[in-house]
Amino acid sequence: MTVSRTQLESPYMEWAKLHSAAPVNLATSAVAAFPLAELPLKMEDLALNVHGSYGYPPLQERLAQYAGVDPECVVAAPGTSMANYLAMAATFEPGDDVLFERPTYEPMLSTARFLGAEIHRFERRAEEGFRVDPEEIRRRITPRTRLIVLANLHNPTSALTSEDDLRAIGEIARQVGARVLVDEVYLEGLYARRPPVACRLGPEFITTSSLTKAFGLGGLRCGWILAEPSLARRIWRIRDLHDVNSAHPAERISVVVFDHLDRLASRAQSLLEANRPLVHRFLDEHPEMATLRPEFGTVLALRAPGGDADAFCTHLRERYETSVVPGRFFDMPDSFRLGIGDDTAALREGLARLAAAVRDFSNRDA
Repeated sequence: MTVSRTQLESPYMEWAKLHSAAPVNLATSAVAAFPLAELPLKMEDLALNVHGSYGYPPLQERLAQYAGVDPECVVAAPGTSMANYLAMAATFEPGDDVLFERPTYEPMLSTARFLGAEIHRFERRAEEGFRVDPEEIRRRITPRTRLIVLANLHNPTSALTSEDDLRAIGEIARQVGARVLVDEVYLEGLYARRPPVACRLGPEFITTSSLTKAFGLGGLRCGWILAEPSLARRIWRIRDLHDVNSAHPAERISVVVFDHLDRLASRAQSLLEANRPLVHRFLDEHPEMATLRPEFGTVLALRAPGGDADAFCTHLRERYETSVVPGRFFDMPDSFRLGIGDDTAALREGLARLAAAVRDFSNRDA
């Protein structure tokens, strides 16, 4: 299968790297960065090099313990995006059918297209709270489907998929010999209420995640894939094609993070608990913009005034120096994604600017 030039790009990642920054940035999807200076970490705890292996054993042990799986099921990866790439590369061949949720996060689709997938879609409908409907998947799956892809929590709405629905999806996948890839990077934001990882539901499930979103550790690039052991070994061998080992200082820092993860979770949870009422108050004042009012997660999707998210996002950025993510990167051109994990004062200021932008954008033709 020939891959065209357009399949070798991610429009969202280009936008995020070149155009998302603003004095008030509501485009970020993670909690505010955790300062490493607050960890009991000393330079002598670090090392540049380690003997080559499939995973740094202390980190493998921490990841397995955190996920509640055997270490043989764990593949370390530099962030969730690379974890998703590796998981996809291991589970289908060019020309195979891959079934994706809609709305979805654009880089996931671009990755699958780059790997040669024939993309098919199932719908998360706003009127159903963006729930994944297993019967919708049953109608869309084909004998050629090798992978079903969804995010839990959903990106960009933070809708939660129940264990019952995941089990039903797993049964549908088994009937055609497919796998189910569940990106759980936002599910980490449930903290103590986080349900068991999807890969514990059966061998057809693959889980990907990282410390990026819920703990404010994006620069650490501590990600992982959870899969049944034979698939995990295949994924390790595919990773061999991309790098030799992970950056070892980051691995060592990650071990320290896991040893103090309760502290990071408490800090992040307190921040989100302070921020969420501000968002709910904004939605009380602008109910026409609400698509879903999640009680967890670091992002939500809002309808743009007039239904033209690109025009509204440009107005918000140019007049109010405030950035949100245009919904075209999630199959939602009438909406935008709002990040709520920043410092509370910054979020309060951002919501005030957003409210002002809504007022004058809505009245621009009056």
